[in-house]
Amino acid sequence: MTELLAPAGSMEALKAAISNGCDAIYLGMQKFGARAYSSNFDFESLKEAVTYAHLRNVKIYVTMNTIVFENEIEEMKEQMDELNEIGVDGIIVQDLAAFDYIVKNFLDMEAHCSTQMGIDDLDGTLLFKELGAKRVVLSREVEIEKIKEIRKIAKIPLEIFVHGALCVSYSGNCLMSGLIGYRSGNRGRCVGSCRKEYELIDKTTDTSLGKNYILSTKDLNTIDYINDLKEIDSLKIEGRMKEPAYVANVVSKYRMALDNKITEEDKENLSKTFNRTFTKGYLFHEDKKNITNILRPNNFGYEIGRISKIVKDMYEITLTRTLNQNDTIRISHNNEDVNLTVVKLYDKDGNLINKADDVCYIKIKEKMSKGDLVYITKNYFYYKELESSLDIEFKRFNLDIKVYAYPDSKLIIDGSGLGFNYLYESEEILGEAINNPTTKEQLIKQFSRLNDTIFELNHVDFEESNAFIPAKLLNAARRDIVQGLYDLKLNSHKKRTKTLTAKEKISFAPEKPYLTASVTTKEQYDACMSCGIKEIYFENIIRRNQNDYKEKEGQLLIGGYGGIYHYRKTNPFVTDYSLNVVNSTSCYELFRLGAARVTLSYELNKRQIEDLINAYYGENDGHPALEMIVYGKAPLMFTKYCPMKKMNQCGICKTKSYELKDEQGTFPIISHDDCTTTILNGKTLNLLDELQSIKGIEAFRLNFTVESKEQVEKTIDKALSKLNGRVDKAVFNQETDTRGHFNKEIL
Repeated sequence: MTELLAPAGSMEALKAAISNGCDAIYLGMQKFGARAYSSNFDFESLKEAVTYAHLRNVKIYVTMNTIVFENEIEEMKEQMDELNEIGVDGIIVQDLAAFDYIVKNFLDMEAHCSTQMGIDDLDGTLLFKELGAKRVVLSREVEIEKIKEIRKIAKIPLEIFVHGALCVSYSGNCLMSGLIGYRSGNRGRCVGSCRKEYELIDKTTDTSLGKNYILSTKDLNTIDYINDLKEIDSLKIEGRMKEPAYVANVVSKYRMALDNKITEEDKENLSKTFNRTFTKGYLFHEDKKNITNILRPNNFGYEIGRISKIVKDMYEITLTRTLNQNDTIRISHNNEDVNLTVVKLYDKDGNLINKADDVCYIKIKEKMSKGDLVYITKNYFYYKELESSLDIEFKRFNLDIKVYAYPDSKLIIDGSGLGFNYLYESEEILGEAINNPTTKEQLIKQFSRLNDTIFELNHVDFEESNAFIPAKLLNAARRDIVQGLYDLKLNSHKKRTKTLTAKEKISFAPEKPYLTASVTTKEQYDACMSCGIKEIYFENIIRRNQNDYKEKEGQLLIGGYGGIYHYRKTNPFVTDYSLNVVNSTSCYELFRLGAARVTLSYELNKRQIEDLINAYYGENDGHPALEMIVYGKAPLMFTKYCPMKKMNQCGICKTKSYELKDEQGTFPIISHDDCTTTILNGKTLNLLDELQSIKGIEAFRLNFTVESKEQVEKTIDKALSKLNGRVDKAVFNQETDTRGHFNKEIL
């Protein structure tokens, strides 16, 4: 059975999802979930949610898929212990410390690898299967054929996104929100930098190629490919920030599709709740050019007509679809939008009407033009229909009863439902009927009153025996049996914990700090060599996503979990910043997998680095081997999408250089040979003045991307002088440089 997995940002959305046929729900708590701005659940409301869902055979997965700083580890563990007590079915995690705690402590609560981990290949999937994951949520960039192949070989349940908002960057590998606005996507507080307007600049000619929403992706919609999707274990709908009506709409359509009951009209109705227009996604080979909607970043609605005439103080709209009074519409005028609710709708004679199919007239105070397109963004009656489905029972469960009722005996009823049996026995003794013994019909009538339950009466076994059963007693028996079966169902959920085993301690001899460098060009590599840098990452970089693992010699810099699995037995390796390491347990787990050094996340500040090192020392009686990036333009996002292709620059990007520009500054673009893209921070991370004060770091890395040979040599000279304490004069430039998160905590 393919699981239909629905989002819930609130109890109302959870009920909407279950009422419309989902098999499982994912939701977040107030902390550690990657949607900090949705309503989310506290422990009390979560208990209610788990009870409501489990009675209906719906599973609950809790998202704890943010990175976890050292000072939050204990709170994270306490939350997980509580989730196990409540009986949630699984926890979706990004951080290795969170993953490690679930696998080592709980027998029944599953660890699911979040898409934030960036797993997009067989190797990464096999690594986490080996480590104890019960499910892997693959990156949204993976194509369906590859997913099927991974599933066939890895033999572990896979989950994929099939509908809703898309990140333009590989999830978990976007630092844009955090480095620009100090609100990190890896902490669930993404400000949506990709939904902003940018100008694409051709740096070679210093010309603008236009200003638009060049990074804003369309919404994923794969309903046309449901037969292909049925082979996958879990189909996930994105939308924990969405209203209950949206959840009801999308869940109901995918339920119909999975049950082979969907019509073309049903599919079209997906446009009637929030959408940014639709794409079939990389999942089904969308052209990279068509993955974004650069015209607008928010609700697009669906087209219903255009302004055809201006009559006095009214605008005539010629319609292709029905417009109702109280619908919310959007009129696109000169690339600007006018949004309004149609409170008054007129016919050609100026009469008020409730709806129009062909032509209508409305008053708008803004100035519009003939030909302006009209869209519905909220269909009043469709929303009413959705809202009526929000807390109905999608299906009811059979209740079978065997009734033993004899004069001068207690009433005994054997109730069976939800896979359990409950025996009811009355306190009072039944009397003999004088005139009207209780009949099977009367018994069925009383026991059919199950509308406020999840049951419907199915089989009734009752032999009439001249006993009189008061209606009041039958009602009490019905309620008792229902509650008894509920309790049996809810208490059947196992919540076992494991006995912990002592772990092996891993530590490293402290080294005198030295410089390493990562480079983008051969020219930069040669400059680093000539300056005496011993460890240079160039052709030995194994990036986090989109990998075709080739045989390599010597030490590697590995950015993804698949790379670790693939090379750990053949090559020594250092792990890169893209594994988002922010705590000592994550370091330990990577050392256990064979890492010679672990590069810390860009998203740590000075105090948090000290906390990590102290905690590691306390746990392992020795030092970790750490690397830290102290110079360079930080990679804000890595994406499969190509902005230049969208703006018809395909093929010439190799001879030109480009950047994105907004009111904050500029963001250089690096185009890779395989047409993937890295967007860099315009400001250069520069912590060279801090080198003497940073303790416990073995290797300080200089990250070169767009620098010339001369700039590389000059930077290395400054870095060596600072590292050796030869220069006191500050090298930080307020205009061009940033200290990133070093002195400032991200949210």
